[in-house]
Amino acid sequence: MDGSSSSARWRIATGHEQTTLAARIVLEDGGNAVDAAVAAALAACVAEPLLCSLGGGGHALVQDDGRAPLALDFFAHTPRQRHHGELDFYPIIGNFGPDTQEFHVGMGSIATPGVVAGLYALHERHGSRPVSALIGPATRLAREGLALNAVQAFTLQILEPIVRASNPGARVFGLADREAPLPSPGAHLDNPDFGDFLEGLAREGPDLFYRGEAARRLTRDSVEGGGHLRLADLERYRARWRRPLRWHYRDTTLWSTPPPAFGGLMVALASSRLETHLPADTGFGAPDHLAALCLAMVESEDLRAQLEQPELLASERSLRQAFAGLAGKPQQVSRRGTTHISIDDGRGLAVAMTLSNGEASGYVIPDSGILMNNMLGEEDLNRSGFHNWPRNRRLASMMAPTIIRAGSERYLLGSGGSNRIRTALAQVICNLIDFRMDLNAAVNAPRLHLERGHLSVEMASEWGSEAQDWLLANHRQARTWPERNLFFGGVHAVGPDSAAADGRRGGHAAVA
Repeated sequence: MDGSSSSARWRIATGHEQTTLAARIVLEDGGNAVDAAVAAALAACVAEPLLCSLGGGGHALVQDDGRAPLALDFFAHTPRQRHHGELDFYPIIGNFGPDTQEFHVGMGSIATPGVVAGLYALHERHGSRPVSALIGPATRLAREGLALNAVQAFTLQILEPIVRASNPGARVFGLADREAPLPSPGAHLDNPDFGDFLEGLAREGPDLFYRGEAARRLTRDSVEGGGHLRLADLERYRARWRRPLRWHYRDTTLWSTPPPAFGGLMVALASSRLETHLPADTGFGAPDHLAALCLAMVESEDLRAQLEQPELLASERSLRQAFAGLAGKPQQVSRRGTTHISIDDGRGLAVAMTLSNGEASGYVIPDSGILMNNMLGEEDLNRSGFHNWPRNRRLASMMAPTIIRAGSERYLLGSGGSNRIRTALAQVICNLIDFRMDLNAAVNAPRLHLERGHLSVEMASEWGSEAQDWLLANHRQARTWPERNLFFGGVHAVGPDSAAADGRRGGHAAVA
């Protein structure tokens, strides 16, 4: 869905109609983009429960006109010690249709969450309205509920083993218990325990989550149930302000998440390879376009391997320097549930924020309605193997909230989609800048994803006959997807006078 206006006052793009509504209520009440983003994130915990939770993590970019953007890292953090004894950690298969993906869940998959700390840090620096006013829309939504949409119902089918992992978890997703049938589109979804928790959060602040009863119950269950998390992990968690990664694509300037996150690096590497390989005046879907996309995806994955060296990962400065050397260097070719919020308040302040709960661990903090993350069970976050994570370290997220400056125009975008985030964003950037698409077309154009030699092609029939001939000649074994699918991410973006939300994930956009 896309909205546009030549004199847009504010622009919102999120993963759900109710998430957008929460932001809109705050903006219309005089709040700024940060106020609206906080309200939207809290509402997303109710409306998008498999993608967003206070038990997860995130990244945000914030920019005030005339100032350089700032990055806020509130992603999940590894525990300070490992559990000694039997771990509650096991695999499940997410079934996307033409493709599947393995995830690991259980108490042993939970990392230290950062969303509560992040939202409060964001508000403390840039917010203008009381936190109690920002919590209101989500509190009402949690108690009154909403109708489950088709995309959310499909997501429950994909991750059904997690939905059924426990009775409290099943109730968060609208089931009476773990044995009940999955809800259909239109079913009522609410979370009254979460509404009560939010009221307490408005009164007590983040200490309620990191030092209060919720923290004690979470860590007690972790100790007894085969998890790594301890009370010291929660008490010592801090959100971190960082200098964003900055690079150029054609005649535009881009900013995204810096190290220790890997998402911004991967988008920058993919776009730099596209700039190298995509010939001028190439049309969308032409063989040269597909060839350039595939080369960019392969090379950026190879470059990531070069960056994932222990001596580089230990130093943000070294990682930035290595990236700077690789991004412009010609290369030889060798062979997570997430949601995003983009808001520009039309008064100078803008926020791009990506939030994730992984695929969720299956565990809910008692009496809170808060479903915890499974970040220690995400393969893309644990490249050296499960249980080999360094202690007390920020996990290297694939999230990449991004800001683009093209002259006086500003675009904000980001995506969900685990290891498809980088390819989704690189393609939307290319659509906007190289093919001059409007924002809605750029977001909803069909996509490719190439990883470990396996190519996935969305809506092959929409690429045109030349593209289909090229695919047949070069990637005969490609997986083809007959319809747009949330496997290929969910890019929600705002521009100078428009907003576009990705239909693949039931997104919703609004413009005033």
